[in-house]
Amino acid sequence: MNIINFEESNEITAKTCVCEKNRKVTYCLVDTYHILFKDKKDVILSEIRACEILKKYVRDELDARTIEMEIADLHMILDLLP
Repeated sequence: MNIINFEESNEITAKTCVCEKNRKVTYCLVDTYHILFKDKKDVILSEIRACEILKKYVRDELDARTIEMEIADLHMILDLLP
C-alpha cells in the first residue's frame, strides 16, 4: 500500500502589517494534524522559514528591514533555547 502525505511543508505563513505606526511580522498557523506535537524550537524554525519565504516576495524596503530584524530576533531566541 502506498501512503502519500499531502500536508504542506510550511506549517506557518508570515506577513507584514502596520500596527499603531509600527511594522510587525505576523504569523498564521496552517491547520495540520501534527502541529500539536511541535516544540518551541520547531515553531521558531518554521517562523524563520516563513520569514525567508516572505522576504523573497517583499517589494517595500521598510518591510524588508522589518523581516530582517525579525529573522535576527528569531535566531537570537533560538540560540538562547536549551
